[in-house]
Amino acid sequence: MGLATPQRIRTLRRKLYVKAKDEPAFRFYSLYDKIWREDILRHAYAVAKSHKGAPGVDGVTFERIEAEGLSEWISGLQESLRTRTYRPQPVRRVYIPKPNGGQRPLGIPTIRDRVVQTAAVLVLLPIFEAGFAEEMYGYRPRRKAQDAVAKVHAVLKEGYTDVVDADLTRYFDEIPHEDLLRSVGRRIADGAVLRLIRLWLKAPIQERDKEGRIRMTGGRNHSRGTPQGGVVSPLLANVYMNRFLRAWRGRGVGQMLRAEVVAYADDFVILCKGTASKSLALTRQWMRSLKLTLNEDKTRLRDARRETFDFLGYTFGPMHDRRNGRRYLGVMPSRKSVGRLRERVRTILRTTNTEPWEAIVAQVNRVLVGWANYFNYGHVARPYWWVDAFLLRRARRFLVRRHKCRGQGTRRFRPEEVFGPCGLVSLGARKRAAGLHALA
Repeated sequence: MGLATPQRIRTLRRKLYVKAKDEPAFRFYSLYDKIWREDILRHAYAVAKSHKGAPGVDGVTFERIEAEGLSEWISGLQESLRTRTYRPQPVRRVYIPKPNGGQRPLGIPTIRDRVVQTAAVLVLLPIFEAGFAEEMYGYRPRRKAQDAVAKVHAVLKEGYTDVVDADLTRYFDEIPHEDLLRSVGRRIADGAVLRLIRLWLKAPIQERDKEGRIRMTGGRNHSRGTPQGGVVSPLLANVYMNRFLRAWRGRGVGQMLRAEVVAYADDFVILCKGTASKSLALTRQWMRSLKLTLNEDKTRLRDARRETFDFLGYTFGPMHDRRNGRRYLGVMPSRKSVGRLRERVRTILRTTNTEPWEAIVAQVNRVLVGWANYFNYGHVARPYWWVDAFLLRRARRFLVRRHKCRGQGTRRFRPEEVFGPCGLVSLGARKRAAGLHALA
């Protein structure tokens, strides 16, 4: 969650987890009163505020809530939950660019609804976490995308090189509500909690058309989807995907087909020993039974010994060590990931940017370090070199234009100047320094 959880809440969550782990068939029947506990609502508010999200359809900000009185706001929210008069407001829909050029819909609940959803996640997550499949890495405590990347790499090296590179069509938008609620109901018997989840699933979606007019979709008649952007959506998405992953292991499919699944939210790969076609056929059949659809245009079979595939921004497959000529099964940041980083840097270092150089350096370095903190697994030397070479060219072009220099600036703005006094981060030098520090 990002913030330190108060001890009393940690104790509750630990008890829920242990109970769920020790008794996998137990259904929890008294949880709703935990969600509207004052300490949980206050911590949920702090967590929501730490994420610095935009306001929802009501335009209410954290600053306004605190100016008008946070304690009174919490008390009012608690009372509406206790008396069961709470109703979620419509979700504001915006669109964010996708790497492939499309747009991804993002739902922004109001702060009030985000706080209640966070409180619910605080209570419910330990219960479901106890039963989530080991193959699932997305949106889970003490797990991150790099863990999934490392797992795929390890399984490939064990000889599972026949790969199903799978893609689900609009997973978050297509999860069927009734089937999802039945999945939740296998562990939660508290009708008030189930009603709360149903209210969030049925919340109308508000968006503006090209003319600026408000349009409402979804609502009571809406039977599919959990909006991306909602606090509770990742948990619900994991609950539903867990049906597939648990069945894969529980029915012995992995052993029968000699296949391993690694999943991160709706993105997953199946690594096999010669059985990719059978694994894909079975996956397609099971997804249909879950009322989900594989994107056939993006789902591919790969032989990782001869061709590469991408997963979570990394490229896996045959690679070549230039130092000794050896070929090996490796992993590195994908060219697409490097390309997206370059576009972000190019936008900041556009020659029309009139901000002070110090502010520009701070923006570029923040982007570079954030990218490198994620893309730090596997063979990173070459991608880091690509980034450094691109950054050097763009910085020179920018500085030549700003200082009205002649030529391309190769003499005045040497690498040691650009990555030294000028202040820009060199990813290659940063990695080498980290290696030397580790050896010291």
